[in-house]
Amino acid sequence: MDPITFDDFLKVELRVGRIVSAEEFPQARKPAYILSVDYGEEIGMRKCSAQITQHYKPEELAGKLVVGVVNFPKKQIGPLMSECLVTGFHDENNHVVLCTPDMDVPLGTKLL
Repeated sequence: MDPITFDDFLKVELRVGRIVSAEEFPQARKPAYILSVDYGEEIGMRKCSAQITQHYKPEELAGKLVVGVVNFPKKQIGPLMSECLVTGFHDENNHVVLCTPDMDVPLGTKLL
């Protein structure tokens, strides 16, 4: 593992957002959803692709708080221009479990 400095860490904008909607993404190479995430007034709404279909159904995701990276460059994923990266951890079967705060915090709050 390559070490980074604290200044390197501070460059990553990890922010809290709330999933507003999730829909199937049939054009994705691997099963995924298109998420619309509200990161608050300063950052606004962002869309992304998330390979989280093993543990979550689209209707369960609306309203869920997530931690996302909001300062990566936009990336074209099929017909979707991804504007953020929602974070998670792989479980023992290599399926993604979302990284979520366990209490309400204001949208757009930066992880420190």
